[in-house]
Amino acid sequence: MEMRKNYAVIAAGGLGTRLKDLKENNLTKVLIEINGLSMISTQIKQLKSWGYEDFIIITNPEFNDLIVRDVNKNYSNLNVNFVIQESPSGIADALSYAEPLVEDDALITFILGDNFFGKNPVIDINFEKFSGAQIFVLEVDNPEEFGVIELDNKKNIINLHEKPKKYVSSYAIVGIYIYETICFDLIKQLKPSSRGELEITDLNKLYLATKLLNFKLIDSWWVDAGTEERINKLKELL
Repeated sequence: MEMRKNYAVIAAGGLGTRLKDLKENNLTKVLIEINGLSMISTQIKQLKSWGYEDFIIITNPEFNDLIVRDVNKNYSNLNVNFVIQESPSGIADALSYAEPLVEDDALITFILGDNFFGKNPVIDINFEKFSGAQIFVLEVDNPEEFGVIELDNKKNIINLHEKPKKYVSSYAIVGIYIYETICFDLIKQLKPSSRGELEITDLNKLYLATKLLNFKLIDSWWVDAGTEERINKLKELL
């Protein structure tokens, strides 16, 4: 029996405005160098080490050519497609651009291009029997900076909160998700948030509403390399 195809879809379109003054910033975050390799190529290296072979990289109009050149230079034999997200309309919107390139019964492992992990978080997920959506969480000291899950006393998810100002939970949702292709139909149902974006949290809430959202606690370090401090931390860890 042929194994179910599982695409690694990388959201690499964000410009990283918080990093625009970083001395080695090539104007877009995913081209910042991490120990001699760009962030996007470091992300591919991470995903390849986990066994992924089919890649879709979501870029932006301004830096698509530079990203394509960087990836092709470092991975000339990679099975990779590049798709341009025309405007920065949110992470769920970025994911929607992968739809034409994904086979019907496939899975999508969707990862934010600046999220890195000490261990492979998907290692014990049964892809052949997978259904619904999978998120991954880690206990953090600063949950107000991330999306978090709210659990009941039986450790079931009861809600998701985006950067809650009041304490809800210390379980931050990290930037990797697994979906079936029905996610593309669900994204079409989303309304823009107050930021004018299609939010990945709202997509996950649609799965939660039908009890199809699973979560797993990861047991290694995680870096969301969106600030200079975290990029320096990532350089030390890799």
